Amino acid sequence: MAILLVSFTLAALVIRFQPEVDYFIRTVGPAAYPLAVAIFAVVAAAPFSVTDALAVMNGAIFGPFYGSIVNAIGLVLAALLGYWINRRASHMMEIDSYLKRLPHWVKRFPVGSPAFLLAVRIIPGFGGTVATASAATFRVPIWVHVWTMCAIAIPICTLLAIFGDRVTVVVHGYETRAHIYWEHHHPHFHFHRLPKVTATP
Repeated sequence: MAILLVSFTLAALVIRFQPEVDYFIRTVGPAAYPLAVAIFAVVAAAPFSVTDALAVMNGAIFGPFYGSIVNAIGLVLAALLGYWINRRASHMMEIDSYLKRLPHWVKRFPVGSPAFLLAVRIIPGFGGTVATASAATFRVPIWVHVWTMCAIAIPICTLLAIFGDRVTVVVHGYETRAHIYWEHHHPHFHFHRLPKVTATP
């Protein structure tokens, strides 16, 4: 819960101060995209990670199109990295106890099958972790693990990126109207903000 709260608080700050974040991204230059992909991949590959906030942030920073691409590439790399980590640390995961906690409708599918991996990933919270650990433990071909993860995660992260972009537009549209209203009724007070810029691919 603490990780979830911190993640979405960070996403909210990115949306609120998006012009300043855009300005920073612009100064970073072309490295902004691989940096964002690397951060997303590392976070998404970690057990019990929270990537929803990062997907929202990428949409707010890069826009819905490029934000979705960053998320998609990050997810593919996360699938590969997560599989590699779990192959070498599967003994640390109590996979049997996690499988016992799964709903009965998921247990109908053979463990490690594509249907099982897809069904498990629908479960919020620990579903993605169980799916990755199961794929590594039961030696599921890595390409099966990658496509089953991306089939569920990419559409969700794309929607979150669009959501992040739209929320940013709404927030800053509201701020612009409030700024105009304030200047109209209080002409002697002025706010100074960084200019609105956008990241370039």
